[in-house]
Amino acid sequence: MPENKQYIFQSERLGFRNWITNDIEKMAAINVDVDVMQFFPSTQTPQQTAQFIERMQFSFNQNGFCYFAVDKLETSELIGFIGLAEQKFEADFTPCIDIGWRLAKSAWNNGFATEGAKRCLEFAFNDLKLENSCDGSSNKFAIYKRDAKKLV
Repeated sequence: MPENKQYIFQSERLGFRNWITNDIEKMAAINVDVDVMQFFPSTQTPQQTAQFIERMQFSFNQNGFCYFAVDKLETSELIGFIGLAEQKFEADFTPCIDIGWRLAKSAWNNGFATEGAKRCLEFAFNDLKLENSCDGSSNKFAIYKRDAKKLV
């Protein structure tokens, strides 16, 4: 029986949903791409990807948000994640709700990160009634900071 890919919300070109088991293989392929993971300590194994998806499912069930699985509406193809996560690590801007994304290289340079992040912010403030968010990216995330600057 196929798992349901029901969208929690949509943007013009993207569908945002909770994760399903069938996402593990596709997200694992994204997580082993060295270009996608260039700003992280390492790529992720399929087991680490499955654990990530379990954490996101738990976060969604507990909080009503997570780094959402994101499909391109035109094709229903999973292109990665865009969403919200609670950050509690020790820093001057925490605790807060972080907005983050990781997209397949094939989805880069199409405006998906900006479109999706803007829609997630709308969801956070209008639907969830959250009061704060943060962009915890450091200077080494220059590519992503370019997208983050488009959000304000």
